Amino acid sequence: MISIIPEKIEQYAAACTEKESLLLKALARETYARTVCPQMQVGHLEGSFLRLLVKISGARRILEIGTFTGYSALAMAEGLPERGKLITCDRDPEATQIARCFWNKSPHGKKIILKLGPALQTLKTLPGPFDFVFMDADKENYIRYWESCLPKVRRGGLIAADNVLWSGRVLAPREETARAIAGFNEHVRRDKRVEAVMLTLRDGLTVARKK
Repeated sequence: MISIIPEKIEQYAAACTEKESLLLKALARETYARTVCPQMQVGHLEGSFLRLLVKISGARRILEIGTFTGYSALAMAEGLPERGKLITCDRDPEATQIARCFWNKSPHGKKIILKLGPALQTLKTLPGPFDFVFMDADKENYIRYWESCLPKVRRGGLIAADNVLWSGRVLAPREETARAIAGFNEHVRRDKRVEAVMLTLRDGLTVARKK
C-alpha cells in the first residue's frame, strides 16, 4: 500500500490522537513480525477513529467483514459497552489465531465473536439489526458485502468501508482490484439508501449512515 498522506503528517496526526493501548501496540508489533502483509492492519489512527465512531453512534452490535490479526475488532470492542457484541468474519485460520491470542488478553475480548469461513456464506446466517458495519476484506466482493450487510443495518446505523482510494489507483483503475473499488465507490455514491462521505484517512475510508 502506497501512502497517500505524507508520512510525517500521518505521524503528527497519530501523536495528536488518543494514545494507543499497550495491547494494541503489542498486536501491531506481532503483526509486523509474523505476517507477510502487515500493512493490511488498520493501525493506530484509523483504529482510534473506528473506536470513536462506535462510541459516538452508541453502537451495541457490530459486524466486521475481514478480521486479519484482529486489531480493528479489538479497537472497536474497546468502544462498545460492557454487554456489546462484535461479530467478525474471516477465512484465514493463521491470522485469526494471532487475533484470538490478543483478544484473550483483553477485558474487551469477551465481546468479540469470530466466524471462520467465506463471509458471504456467513452473512446469510446472521440476523440483524446491526448498529455498525466495518468492511475490510477482499475488494472484489465489496459490492456484494455492501448489499448483504446494508439490509441488516438499523435505520440511522453506520457502515464503513476501508481502502476506498487504493493508493490513489481509483483515479485511473487498470488492474482488477482498482476497478472493483472504483465500481464500489460509484455504487455507494448512487445509493439513495445512505448518506456517505469519503475520507482521505490512511488509504481512504467511506462512512455512510443508513437513512
